[in-house]
Amino acid sequence: MAIIPRPGDALRLTAPAKINLTLHVTGQRAGGYHDLDSLVVFAGLGDLLTARPSTDLSLQVTGPFAMGVPNDGRNLVLQAAAALQEKHGVRVGAALNLDKALPHAAGLGSGSSDAATALRLLAKLWDVPAPDPHDPILASLGADVPACYAGPLPIRMQGIGERITPMEGLPDFAMVLVNPKVEVPTGRVFETMAARNNPPMEDVPEGLDFEGFCDWLSRQRNDMTAAAQTIAPEIGRALETLRRQPLVKCVTMSGSGATCVGLVKDMDHARRAARAVQVSEMGWWVAPAPRVKPGMPL
Repeated sequence: MAIIPRPGDALRLTAPAKINLTLHVTGQRAGGYHDLDSLVVFAGLGDLLTARPSTDLSLQVTGPFAMGVPNDGRNLVLQAAAALQEKHGVRVGAALNLDKALPHAAGLGSGSSDAATALRLLAKLWDVPAPDPHDPILASLGADVPACYAGPLPIRMQGIGERITPMEGLPDFAMVLVNPKVEVPTGRVFETMAARNNPPMEDVPEGLDFEGFCDWLSRQRNDMTAAAQTIAPEIGRALETLRRQPLVKCVTMSGSGATCVGLVKDMDHARRAARAVQVSEMGWWVAPAPRVKPGMPL
């Protein structure tokens, strides 16, 4: 297909942070893949991806966490773009800008969310159908990409990321995200884990209020936490710092770390708790964030 780019036109979309409130590692498959059972929500903050028409495909990375993020074919954004071009025979490109607001290698799925967002954004820019949720393109880009593409509403992710179930009826809450500014490579965490055949997540009971949800969450696990703390002991301090905040009602680590998450009742409590953490740990990345809900603009 031939699409004439119109200079100056730009599309923008936020790639929201993926938060694993639970992460049960339930098995290991051939090829190094792991079976997971995870309750995933998305935060109302993330990287910002901008796409403009261009004859070529290019990527510029800017923002506070741009350092160390590749702008070549190693970046999942360009891999997603190339896959969409090939699928639909697109012969034009795009000038892409990725404003990195989220730390990377942080357990927030930012690279996968960036890729999922690129697919949606470029499908619109190039006027081609966006992939459906079961398109092989998604899994080819990484195990977390199908979950990020299925968002930004809550989901349960199972298997190696291919089994996605919408999770309706979660109570309202906000979050405090804390990262002690250490990178934790996922592969190293899996290598360090003592056990990879653990029980699955309990089903989320219907009709829970915030307190009941926190009680349920306190009985679930992130099976990667102990291994991640072995690699980065700062994670333990981040978890304890959140637990000391009176407004924070439950605490977990997201993904393979190092970002830790405290759940609070609302955004007012999130801002107050975040300020308290920032005062005590001035070198850390700390962000209050809403949970994405239906109709929330991104």
